[in-house]
Amino acid sequence: MRKGQLKRKTGETDIEITLDLDGTGKRSVQTGIGFFDHMLELFACHGGFDLDVKCKGDLNVDGHHTVEDVGIVLGKLIAKLLGDKKGIERYGWAYVPMDESLARAVVDISGRPFLKFGGNLDGKIGDFDCELAEEFFRAVAVNAGVTLHIDILDGYNRHHKVEAVFKAFARALKTAVRITGDSVPSSKGVL
Repeated sequence: MRKGQLKRKTGETDIEITLDLDGTGKRSVQTGIGFFDHMLELFACHGGFDLDVKCKGDLNVDGHHTVEDVGIVLGKLIAKLLGDKKGIERYGWAYVPMDESLARAVVDISGRPFLKFGGNLDGKIGDFDCELAEEFFRAVAVNAGVTLHIDILDGYNRHHKVEAVFKAFARALKTAVRITGDSVPSSKGVL
């Protein structure tokens, strides 16, 4: 069963996340940052993951600690639930259009953490600083031990660009974590 929970408390955030990689897209997200909640809900919906996120962060400072720390906990939980990675597809990729915007995400559950983020994101969407999208995905990639390439290929509306990125990541990860065999998908025998 690939369902579990992880908690992390620091001087900046108090986070509890429950994730089911084999869920149906049920979600409940409360981070205090409305747009970020919306993006995590889309991640659950388009990945088919059951996701429950509760985060109390130092939003009186800004949203950075909340967004990055949620990424840290989510990444650690993904790694925990995948265990030895036996039987997974390993690779996943997706292109997602959102009106005039187009994003691509490519995932390798390799055990080698890396993020390549291509695209210009600046400004704010509500209380969400757009540059935090890259920080979130870096935290996920490093803590999950995955190689992740994200590219914003087109677009000008920042809401559409960020939404396309989260949906593309969800769909790529959904494919990569899918059980398709009974061995570790590596010529080395381990990931």
